[in-house]
Amino acid sequence: MSPCGPTSSTRADPMIDLHCHLLPGIDDGPRDLAASLDMARMAVADGVLVTACTPHITPGVYNNDGESIQAGVDALVAALADAAIPLQLVAGADAHIAPDLAGRLAAGAVPTLAGSRYFLLEPPTNVPPPGLVSFVSSLTAAGYLPIVTHPERLAWIETRYDLIRGLVARGASIQLTAGSLVGRFGRRSRYWAERMLDDDIVHVIATDAHDTRDRPPRLSVGRDAVARRCGDARANLLVVINPLRILKDAAIHPASLSPDRPKRRIPVSSWGEWR
Repeated sequence: MSPCGPTSSTRADPMIDLHCHLLPGIDDGPRDLAASLDMARMAVADGVLVTACTPHITPGVYNNDGESIQAGVDALVAALADAAIPLQLVAGADAHIAPDLAGRLAAGAVPTLAGSRYFLLEPPTNVPPPGLVSFVSSLTAAGYLPIVTHPERLAWIETRYDLIRGLVARGASIQLTAGSLVGRFGRRSRYWAERMLDDDIVHVIATDAHDTRDRPPRLSVGRDAVARRCGDARANLLVVINPLRILKDAAIHPASLSPDRPKRRIPVSSWGEWR
């Protein structure tokens, strides 16, 4: 039996990437439209059908907001059509923790993923903020469902792994970076990514792509790594089923698949229905 429990087999479905810095000139992602189009082509070639454009919202550093992000998405959608690149886009943001985050979510200044209750929440990299679990609880109490981005790469995860588990207990979901699962961010991040998989607290895998070279939009490497470790059913859950349910604003499945509950495939014909 694999470290993650029972496995099953399925063919690969088109994937959804819920965390990607694809919009040009808006943060530390692609500098221009040509670079964005190159990333989009790479994503499509990798098997991605839908990408969430999630630029940073970091007060004082990247002061993006819902209006500017949606305008960027609309412009990129038009450019993709002109270039005949069959990639669907939705709006979102990689929102850094801030005291006024709940109010900014309510006002639309921080966009959720495709207008759902779900949004990407980026914790501080170097130091765990005080009251993090209570902060997440206040967001869920306000009706929002935070997806904590790339916790396997946090500098403080060794000493405060209990915080990550506590966030899940309070209603947060966990998103791993695909590249972490194949060592792109070093052995340490890979260890913690695999540890979280084994502990059944992972809900989504995404690319967190910024370019085509150092941080490319290759989601399949993460899917395949999970399939090798935990089976195809779990891999499909993290890159197809749960991301699609998030875009539909539906409840996502638990991080693990029950051995007595067979995975229900989503037919390709339903892919346009999430809107």
